[in-house]
Amino acid sequence: MAEFARTIVSRLRQYVGDRRLSKRHLAHLDLSLSLAASTKSLNGTRRVDTMAGHTVDLSTNSLALVVPRITLGDHHLVGENRTINLKVELPDGPVEMQTAPVRYERLEEQRVETGYLIAVKIVKMNDQERARFSEYVAALRHSGR
Repeated sequence: MAEFARTIVSRLRQYVGDRRLSKRHLAHLDLSLSLAASTKSLNGTRRVDTMAGHTVDLSTNSLALVVPRITLGDHHLVGENRTINLKVELPDGPVEMQTAPVRYERLEEQRVETGYLIAVKIVKMNDQERARFSEYVAALRHSGR
């Protein structure tokens, strides 16, 4: 699995260049993502579709995700001014964040895993969850991952 993650990260770097400001660390964490619905239903609530995926690597400012599809409902996940809401499952509980997609690429059919690799930058996170997330990334840095 670690070799597969390195391959994905390497391919992403080739595609987007190695423009990272923060060092990324390999981390396979489950996540769910959503896009806020732009229209309300008849009862006045917003319907929010979600999709499961996982992280490949992360830094304090960004993540690389793998998801099965590039669309959620009728919406493309990557587009201008798109915000993706993420709920990432850390070992000590979930953290939520708003992210902006930077790049994506379709994973090859002959790979162990198929779907899409999406690079996102974190644009909003509450202070407590930011602190927990930063502590998790720091622990990865100290473990050499």
